[in-house]
Amino acid sequence: MKLHELKYTEGSKKDATRVGRGMASGKGKTSTRGHKGQNSRSGGGVRPGFEGGQTPLFRRLPKIGFTSRNQKEFVLLNLSDLEKLGLTIVDHSTLISAKIIKNDKQLVKVLGNGTLTKVINVKVNKISQAAKEAIEKLGGTAEVI
Repeated sequence: MKLHELKYTEGSKKDATRVGRGMASGKGKTSTRGHKGQNSRSGGGVRPGFEGGQTPLFRRLPKIGFTSRNQKEFVLLNLSDLEKLGLTIVDHSTLISAKIIKNDKQLVKVLGNGTLTKVINVKVNKISQAAKEAIEKLGGTAEVI
């Protein structure tokens, strides 16, 4: 089959209804808009969400919660994740090359879940107390940048 041989399935394509093309078409005069009223006028109609004067849904629902603009999002790494990576130095450049983070601007925090078996040197934005103790216990370094 070639591109020029492709055809639409029978009945899948319909011509758009042409309104306002005379009385004989059955869609003439008022062009399916009815007589008078807001929606029959040019430029008429109501905004999305308008419910005819009834209190709209977006105003009836309770407003809850708060999102801080200054909140910082950290990429969380556990000690078990660092063990799986098999890196001796863990910093932004090695995490980018391992595709754990996308760029230098992402913040990284190391948490203390899991166990370590080898010495690693960590340079991240935040580190939990338990993770720091576990890394230093094996002889590694944990530095906050």
